[in-house]
This record gives sequence, C-alpha cells and structure tokens, in this order.
Amino acid sequence: MPKTRRCGHTVALGVDWGLNTLLTAGAVRRHDDGIITALGTGGMFRACGVARQHRLRRESEHLHAKTDHYQRLISGEARHPLSAKYHVLAEESRHVSARRSNLNDALAWSAARWAVDQAITARATVIYVEDLRSMEARGMGRTLNTRLSQHVRGQIVERIRHLGAEAGIAVVTVPARGTSRNCPRCLVPLRHRKAPDRPTAPGWKWALCPNPGCGWQGDRDTGAWQRIAARGLNHQSKTVTDRADGTLAIRSTVDKLEASAVVTPTTAATRRDRSKTGPTRRRTTRPAPRRRRAPSPTRPLGPAGQRPEGHAPTGRTRLPRAAHRHQSVTTISTPTTSQHRPRGAALGAGFHLHAHASPPRWAELTPDPTVRIGRLADQRR
Repeated sequence: MPKTRRCGHTVALGVDWGLNTLLTAGAVRRHDDGIITALGTGGMFRACGVARQHRLRRESEHLHAKTDHYQRLISGEARHPLSAKYHVLAEESRHVSARRSNLNDALAWSAARWAVDQAITARATVIYVEDLRSMEARGMGRTLNTRLSQHVRGQIVERIRHLGAEAGIAVVTVPARGTSRNCPRCLVPLRHRKAPDRPTAPGWKWALCPNPGCGWQGDRDTGAWQRIAARGLNHQSKTVTDRADGTLAIRSTVDKLEASAVVTPTTAATRRDRSKTGPTRRRTTRPAPRRRRAPSPTRPLGPAGQRPEGHAPTGRTRLPRAAHRHQSVTTISTPTTSQHRPRGAALGAGFHLHAHASPPRWAELTPDPTVRIGRLADQRR
C-alpha cells in the first residue's frame, strides 16, 4: 500500500455529517500563493437505509420497554404466566438488534466507499472529516446525540481510514466548531432559513451570508464541507499522530491560520443585479400591432409551399368546382323533377355551379371517366 503523508497536501476532500443527508463532501485546491478554490459543487450521499434505521430504533426501544415491564411483573418466578411472553419478546428484541447491526455495517461500508471514490476522482491526497468527539461533547441533548450515534458515524470513519489507506489517502479529523455557522468565503456568521425550493420542509437548511460584499448563499452542508477542507489545508502543520491507534488529527485551530482559511470563488459574478429598486412600470392592456420586420419570402417553384402568413392549408394548390363532378361524400342530391333543371345539375353535380362543398381530408379525389363535362343539351345528343 502507498504511504500516506501527514502534511504537504494541495488537494483535499472535506466531509460533513448531516441528519437528513448522511454525508456531504467536496474537493478544494490550495494554490502556491495560498488561495483556496473549490473544485466543483460537491455531492451528497443520501442513504435510503437511514429512515429504516430510525424505524428499527423505535421498534427496539418499544420492545425493550415491554421486556423490562414483563421482567418486573415476573419478579424471578419461573412458573409465572407471563414467562412465555417474556421469552418471545426477548427473542424478538435480539432479532431487531441483529437487523440494526447488519444495516449499520452495510451503511458504513457504502458511505465509506462513496467518500473514498470522491477523493480518488478529484485526485485528493487527504480527507478531512469532523471530529465526532467534539460534536457530541457540546451538550446537544440526549435525543440529538442518539440520532448522531445511530448514523453509524464512528463506523464510517473507520471504514474510510481502511479504504483510504489502500489508495494512499490520509484521513485527518478536524475540529467541528463553527463549520456550519460561518460563511466559507468571508467567515461572517450566516443566517439560516428554509430552503427556497422546499418552503414547507421543516428545518433551516439554507444559509445566507449577510455581508453585502460577499452575498454567498447555499445549502449549509455545502458551506460546511468547504470550511472543513479549507481549515484542514491551512492547519496541515498542526496535524499530530495519535500514539495509541496511529490516527491523524488536528486538535485545535489557530486564529491566524483560520483567518486565511476561506474559499475564493473561481470566477467573478457576470450576471447583472436584477433586484427591484423602484415601482413596476405600468403596462398597457392593448397589445402592440404585429408588424413584419422583413419582407415575405418568395414562393417556391413546386406546386405547394409554406405560406408566409395565415393558417390556410398548403397541401392543395386549388379547390375543385362542382361542375367537374369531383365531389363524393358531400355531393348534393340530383333533382327529380323536370321543371327545374339548372345548368350543371346532372349526375350529382349539384343544383348550381357555385353550390359545392369541400371534400374531407380523408376522402380520395377519384375522377369519374363515364361523365363528360359540358352542357346538358350536348350530352343528350
């Protein structure tokens, strides 16, 4: 296996822990002049097994409560009527615990494989993760600490170290203080609010920088992994090796190094400011007349072409006349009396030359060879 380095890194992967998204990670680069830039927008690892883990945890807590209640009722009696139910509940509790253990192991390996693959793709030589001990020792409460432990973060860090060692990637823990609170570009305290694309979702996932000169905004986890990676690259000289297990860690931060641990945007903002500065201009209800700005195109030489204006059909060049006997399903009936025989009213031609109907589009125009076009007197001859 390639040997990992304690310092001297230029490309690093920052990993942030979340409750809804198990991992949020992204890569940054430190240039020779000390400027740190982000390599892309990062990614999120959303495991579908986290929700199942919460359901199994609630089920396990319910089974443990019932088992303890039955145990108090039995009071050590071997022939108590509730002894059979107690053994069934105890066996079910062990079964749920085994399912939780298997799911934790699968989640840990999957998340660790994803994080290491992100580092290999970005050609990073170090992965910086938050120190779990500093996160759980800040008095978050029993409920939140339970959720943190149920996300198998400790197992994920161990798997990341194992898979990272195979690829020659060092894994260093950094202090988690202020990573989600300050802006990754100017270190100003952020304002958290609901995400604009999910206004009905509970929580404060969206972060907005109040500094008018910065104006950064985005997911708070995105800003957190940028802060973690920038902090780790600037504090490389403070990396120490634990004598007990050989893990790498950054114990504390230095104000001078922390002040320069900012992520500089790669490109300047080119979009003009479209903020509303005055009242909206009144618009007239009358639409503007449609005028052609260019002359109409010339008609093609073929029998049919696209008209420059209007919605007239262009599939036919001319319409048939009633005297030509080209009507089929829309033909007007021939008069039966001899007193009224208008011109062109023979053999279904219609009662008048100008009384005709357009054939439907599905009707085929087949001329009748038995009918001659001309006057009625000529046909009698």
